Amino acid sequence: MNRSAIREQAFKVIYSIEIQKNTNQMDQVMLYFESNNIKDEEVKKYIIDAVEGIEKHKAEIDEKIKTNLKESWKFERISKIDLSLLRLAIYEIKFKEIPYKVAINEAVELAKKYGEDTSKNFVNGILASIVNE
Repeated sequence: MNRSAIREQAFKVIYSIEIQKNTNQMDQVMLYFESNNIKDEEVKKYIIDAVEGIEKHKAEIDEKIKTNLKESWKFERISKIDLSLLRLAIYEIKFKEIPYKVAINEAVELAKKYGEDTSKNFVNGILASIVNE
């Protein structure tokens, strides 16, 4: 599985955790591995690191998103898909030293695939603004 496919799997887990807030995160991760027959240790490690890292730095990541929203936008208004993509990309840029161009491009591609028509522009705009800080 290549990095893009691994990142897509991580996004799916992060999104599922976001929409099922009342469940144990690691239970969700393990259930995802089992349901999707994920046995590759590199894939598991990447996903677990992303989930745990986002949880550990969630306040800081969410603050970055909030401070880069246009005045007319409210954080609560962001779709769960877009929020999950933003959190993953910001985590990769700020805490994993993934080149920002790679993280942004991957997030935009996933936004095109899973988000609404406006998601790719929204995700790209927020991430570009964060990188320019």
